[in-house]
Amino acid sequence: MDDTSLMLSLADRMLWVVTLCAAPVLLGCLAVGLIVGIFQAATSINEQTLTFLPKIAITVLLLMLLGASMMGLIGDFTKDIFAAIARLGAGTGNVG
Repeated sequence: MDDTSLMLSLADRMLWVVTLCAAPVLLGCLAVGLIVGIFQAATSINEQTLTFLPKIAITVLLLMLLGASMMGLIGDFTKDIFAAIARLGAGTGNVG
């Protein structure tokens, strides 16, 4: 595998790792915001700060539930990046 294809594959994997780590929190906040927005429209409550606390609560809950798996994904990707850097350095003869 040449250097360009290695970098492109790492960039592709990086985008997937970012998506897998960010999607649960973003989708949870989106769902809570939508539910609170429908509630506000149904009850004619026009308070701008009403969505803040539920969004913070769902973010904290999701990070507590899924934080370990997110860190596992990021940790595995970091190890792969360092291994790729070592392979690139070993392939060119440059050490250190």
